[in-house]
Formats: sequence, C-alpha cells, structure tokens
Amino acid sequence: MAPEEFVILVDQNDQEIGEMEKQEAHVLNKKHRAFSVFLFDENNNMILQQRADSKYHSPGLWTNACCGHPRPNETTIKAAKRRTFEEMGIHVDIHEVFQISYEEKLENGLWENEYDHIFIGKFSQNNFNLNPEEIKDIKSISLDELKKDLQENPENYTFWFKLIFGKMDFEDIL
Repeated sequence: MAPEEFVILVDQNDQEIGEMEKQEAHVLNKKHRAFSVFLFDENNNMILQQRADSKYHSPGLWTNACCGHPRPNETTIKAAKRRTFEEMGIHVDIHEVFQISYEEKLENGLWENEYDHIFIGKFSQNNFNLNPEEIKDIKSISLDELKKDLQENPENYTFWFKLIFGKMDFEDIL
C-alpha cells in the first residue's frame, strides 16, 4: 500500500487554508495546489506522456510531460522538478508561465479541483528513465500535429491537458 501523501488545500486565490490526504481531497472535491510541466524538445515539439494503465484516474490517456501536487512546506517549482525526476528520470530547468483553476468530476467519481501552476521548459536529450508505475509511453509531437489530433481524437487526452493547451500562447512561450 502506498504511503499517505498530503496536498495543500487552497482557496480560489491560491492562499493556503490547510492540508489533506491526497486521495481524500479528490474524493471530497477539495481545491488544492497542483502543477503541470510542459516540456519541448530542441525542435519545439511537445513531449507528452501516456499515463500508466494502473493510474487511479485517467489511465492510458496522453497528457503533458508531468503533473502532480506539492507537499505541505514544499515550493511548487521544487515539487515540479522533483516529480519530473521521479516520473521521467530527468532534471529540467523550468519556469512558471501562468496559473489556472479548474474543477472537473472524473469518470470514476473522483474530482480534480485544482489551482494549477503551469511550468514550461526545454529538454533536448533522449535519455529518459521512465517510471512504469506513472508512465506507459512517451512521445514528441509537433504543435500542428498535436492540434490536429486533439480535434480528431480528444478522448485520447486528459481533460486538464486539453484545457491548459487551449490557453497556451506558444508564440510567447517558445
């Protein structure tokens, strides 16, 4: 059994109001702090991960390179770098580009109610050490191909990825 992991509960303005066990926060629909890391290769292709089939929600779906939750008393950027290493086996230089708040009921009855910090970075090597408990597969895809696939096959992607991708200004980012 996995050890308990706690998330930081926040209000609509990302002000800390407490902490709660992660699974409980997803069951009880409690807003909590999260992050999403978007990585691009040397050709400005986006690096995507396919979530492992064993994930407790959104298994097998394609999404951004890494996402997760900072722990109590952990900065969001430190958590994003930690999880990118834990999931992908890489160290990255990332910076925050914007924040977004969303609330969505998932197919399994859990909730994603998050104040999400969006980070981007470049990673030009191909020496990933993927954690199979987190990631089933990985790929790099051009933004044009990705936009087309999102229109033709939206069911293959996580809801938060589609939401965030639609709000990204790639001319400013890349």
